[in-house]
Amino acid sequence: MALTLKVRSVENLFDQLEKESAQFQQISGLGCVSGCGKCCTYPNIEASPLEFFPWAFHMFLLGKAEETLHALNQTKSTNCYLFKPLSSVDQGHCSSYDHRGLICRLFGFAANRDKYGSLRLATCKIIKEGRADEYRSISEAIAKGLYVPVFTDYYMQLKQIDFQLGNKIVPINKALKMALEEILQYYAYRPVPDTDKLCI
Repeated sequence: MALTLKVRSVENLFDQLEKESAQFQQISGLGCVSGCGKCCTYPNIEASPLEFFPWAFHMFLLGKAEETLHALNQTKSTNCYLFKPLSSVDQGHCSSYDHRGLICRLFGFAANRDKYGSLRLATCKIIKEGRADEYRSISEAIAKGLYVPVFTDYYMQLKQIDFQLGNKIVPINKALKMALEEILQYYAYRPVPDTDKLCI
């Protein structure tokens, strides 16, 4: 599959998730606290390189892929490279929100299955404790059959785009680096795509 088709396929998956997440958020009433970036500062976030293909391709088209790869190679922080803090108390924002990865899109608005196969909403402590009543009622609704996006379902769809890159789960900054490396390697001996003909 051509690289641009992989990027488009990942973006289509993101579009599908955005619709489902928006519907779930509307029904549940749950949402992130404005300006909160606590989940982005968690040092052990893992992701696949494939989910950052749209971001890496975007950086490549901007002519910033090589310098960004160099910066990633220099960073010693385990926090997500894309997170830009605004203060020392876990406030901030994603510097590339439109191109954030699948893990970023799922957390807070999707569920995992426990060892009994039951769905459990995967969200942060701030929502669980700060919106305890809503969290409890939506958890009960999920147990009764309310549709919620599921992590494993989406990662399985990601793997169908490219099994090797979708199945590799690594620390998030390594996933970012690998995505950039894949894009740069692909275009090392190919012409740069004509951005006027791309719908990406």
